[in-house]
Amino acid sequence: MKSCRIFLFALAGIIFALPGTFAAGTNGQVVTPSVYVPSMSQMNEPLANGVFAWNSLVQTTNAAFNLDQVHFVIGFTNVSGDKVAILDVKPSCGCTTAEVPAIPWMIPAGDSEKIPVTINIESKFGTLTKFVHIATDKGEKDVYFQINIMPPPAMTNLTAEQRAAGIEVAKIDRQAVFRGDCATCHVQNGQGRYGVALFQADCAICHEANPRASMVPDLHNLKVPTNDAFWRTWIAHGKPGSFMPAFAQSDGGPLSDMQIASLAAYLDYAIPPHVPPPPQ
Repeated sequence: MKSCRIFLFALAGIIFALPGTFAAGTNGQVVTPSVYVPSMSQMNEPLANGVFAWNSLVQTTNAAFNLDQVHFVIGFTNVSGDKVAILDVKPSCGCTTAEVPAIPWMIPAGDSEKIPVTINIESKFGTLTKFVHIATDKGEKDVYFQINIMPPPAMTNLTAEQRAAGIEVAKIDRQAVFRGDCATCHVQNGQGRYGVALFQADCAICHEANPRASMVPDLHNLKVPTNDAFWRTWIAHGKPGSFMPAFAQSDGGPLSDMQIASLAAYLDYAIPPHVPPPPQ
């Protein structure tokens, strides 16, 4: 019993020695610090000017055709004079990601923060527009990003003599385009590419050339039915006895099975068949 009294007196001494640890009101109740509770009432309203100062609400960049990703940063400062709670950050699509801490994200008055944004542009071309939607307890705002994907470098125009020499080499070995100087155009540009970007790098050099060689077929006006399997077979194995090389690695070409599948899927979508399939 004596030891219990000693313990209680010691505990009381700790409590009175640390008055800042257990603050009490005049009525003897414990007083807790006030907590900022964000309101949801303005979450879907436009965010007024004078809440956040943004680095830019529309960001634009140019990207090389062979890039997989581009990166942006949303920078902002709370200039409202009060706390602001970020309640949601949602990219426009699955190819866009935004890095944020746990939500709700409290931004004290005067603080500056940033949101790194990554956009996947693999196998895409042209101009892309994406956005990130930011919802706060003071309103919502969209930040936009425009990416101009630059086309592949212009194909080297061969002289008549160079083209004739290439044809003679291809007559002997159709896989010769993947070796020596020819590999610069027919192999290197397509490395790591898929879909439309791979077509632009490896196929358009012959099939979309202007002028197109007479022995190279116009893919937009084929006289046979086409489908995904048709494109896969021709890409992978080519045509023995012609100038069409085999692109599959198993046949001595530069493309993986996944690259060939992506290229066939793109061609099946971009170039619909002009000839109906034979009746079953």
